[in-house]
Order: sequence, then C-alpha cells, then structure tokens
Amino acid sequence: MLRTPTDETRLRILAWLKEPGPAAGGVTADAVAEEFSLPRPVAVTHLRLLEATGMLRTSRPGGRVHYHRDEVRIAEVARMFEKGW
Repeated sequence: MLRTPTDETRLRILAWLKEPGPAAGGVTADAVAEEFSLPRPVAVTHLRLLEATGMLRTSRPGGRVHYHRDEVRIAEVARMFEKGW
C-alpha cells in the first residue's frame, strides 16, 4: 500500500509532511496536488489510502480537510517492517 514498484508518491507525501514548514501543519488535497504535480483526484486517492492505513489523520479547520502525519502509527508500521512482517 505504501510503495509500488513504479510509484512512491505516498512515501514522498509522508516525507514532505514531516519537513519543517507549511506542510508540517497539515495540508489540503489541493496543496498535495500542486506540490507533486498531480491531478487533484489522484492526490485525494493517495491521501485517503494513507488515512485508511492510519498514517494520516485529518482535521477540518475552516471546513476544509487538512491531512497530518500520525507519528505513533507511522512508528508502529516501521517496527512491523523491521521485524520482517
């Protein structure tokens, strides 16, 4: 789910959200689409998949969905991969 042989967009999104700066406070699907030169529906699909795995959580300041990293869940998944899961 996180990485396919031809596309690492979801991993790049997670890395971008970790960087200090505007993305660190959460981003909209429009911001992701712009940052990665994706059509908005494709950006939404990536974000929803990351949310479904628990790696992103959402908030709705001003009524728009903002996506944020869930550091606890990301650490849990990293530990699973380290154990060979």
